[in-house]
Amino acid sequence: MLPIFTTRSQRFIKGSIFEYKSGRGCSRISKMFLPHIPPVSNVSSRVLRVLGCNPSLYTLQGSNTYIVGTGHSRILIDSGEPNIPEYIKNLKETMEKYKFKIEHIIVSHWHEDHIGGVKNILDMISNKNECKVWKLHPENEKLREYNFPINFMKDHQEFHTEGATLKIYHTPGHTTDHVVIFLDEEKALFSADCVLGEGTTIFENLEDYMKSLNLILQLNPAVIFPGHGSVIQNPIRHVNNYIRHRVEREKQIIQMLRDHPLQAMTKSDIVNKIYESIPKGLLKVADRGIEQHLIKLQKDGVVIKIDNVWKFNNSFSL
Repeated sequence: MLPIFTTRSQRFIKGSIFEYKSGRGCSRISKMFLPHIPPVSNVSSRVLRVLGCNPSLYTLQGSNTYIVGTGHSRILIDSGEPNIPEYIKNLKETMEKYKFKIEHIIVSHWHEDHIGGVKNILDMISNKNECKVWKLHPENEKLREYNFPINFMKDHQEFHTEGATLKIYHTPGHTTDHVVIFLDEEKALFSADCVLGEGTTIFENLEDYMKSLNLILQLNPAVIFPGHGSVIQNPIRHVNNYIRHRVEREKQIIQMLRDHPLQAMTKSDIVNKIYESIPKGLLKVADRGIEQHLIKLQKDGVVIKIDNVWKFNNSFSL
């Protein structure tokens, strides 16, 4: 997961470096002002959250992993990064405290901060050979190699455990294999990196990403448990803000090109004008987002590209 903070949400990145301390060994230095998330917490009667102990400029407070169910066998959603002893310790203590084993690990997408901890978890649990790891694999896409056995799930596949029914929804955009997971009993959505608790996220394909955001609106969740950041208690407003922000960013790019018809504007010029005050370490990520907007606008016929210079298409009628 690689979040990029927009001008609308720069309150999360302004200011000096502070030390984010979660306790129980889960502490590192971060460059953001973010709400505190405990290392382990009950976020609902059926869901435990175990923080990945990997806070950073890109992972916010860390990767959120979730244990779902109420019985002796439960489902883990995402696994954090590889080789984080604090996370494995906290997960093990949580399993011992609540007296359950993990029967399934559902991975939301291929990014390392979501799938990287799987092997460490399998090596820690007593039922390693029985626990199944699941991930969606898009058709016609090259298989990735993993150091553990993996099963490929389908769009709309359901998982059942005591106290919980989970349904998979393919939501490409952030990555081609990205999924969100719906908890039927609570009308709760595990959004992974499609929607974050703080800031906004990046995407490989803007058109697909917008469709995925609209799918979430159709699911009409009562609450969202994101892959990073705080629990989202007002999900519809939150997702609509995501959509509105993308539309506003598109309008901003169009207006910038219309206002400078004689100026040769490269993608970097656009990025530097829009993101004047974000940390330099995030400019590369911002560049990817603007590129996706330009690709969409070019496809829509709104802008044209000539020798790496972008211009508004004067023949296009807004």
